[in-house]
Amino acid sequence: MESKPDTIKVSANHKEEISANRADLFVTVKGSSLVSGDAAMKKAKEVSQLVEALTSLGVDSEAIHLQGVHIETSSGALLKSSSATYRLKIQCEKLDSLAEILDVISEQKNATLERIAWKYNEDDARERGLLTALEKAKSKADKVAKTMGVKILGVYDLIENTFDEEMPYPQFAAMQAAPKRSVGITPEPSLGMDIQHNKTINVNVEIWYRVSAL
Repeated sequence: MESKPDTIKVSANHKEEISANRADLFVTVKGSSLVSGDAAMKKAKEVSQLVEALTSLGVDSEAIHLQGVHIETSSGALLKSSSATYRLKIQCEKLDSLAEILDVISEQKNATLERIAWKYNEDDARERGLLTALEKAKSKADKVAKTMGVKILGVYDLIENTFDEEMPYPQFAAMQAAPKRSVGITPEPSLGMDIQHNKTINVNVEIWYRVSAL
């Protein structure tokens, strides 16, 4: 069995924070009637109202997708008059328009924003992180080898590990508005929401370098 050559091991890490550049919005719409399939986008009154409002804003109709329909019936029978909840995914390709899209959704009394899935251009960041980590590892290995009085011959083994750190945040920050002085007026809750999001790309490398005496 071939014995392992003389090696030194070094590790290096690089972090880079990137911002989301697009997002998927998941919305539920309470409908007063049941329409199945793609026809729901036009024939389900509450859904079509939301779609029309979004397309009027400039959202491409191809960016609005029906993902599912949940039927609500007390009798167990499926009727066209049965109420239904429609699940939609809205793709926001430019975050500059996100605030306006959120306004449109909030104006629809039957629509509820369930969550936002942030999207990133992360491949370039991971590649930059890997190259930077490799450069750090090589610089560290050269210093270690010089200190130990050995010569680096080449790479024996390399392990790369990449992971993301994305801070969780509340979709809706339930905050009570300041009390109003007018008698008989109930304060309305204020809903806060992030319209931009970041995450950190972590790239770690562990490298075993083959060495020999000078």
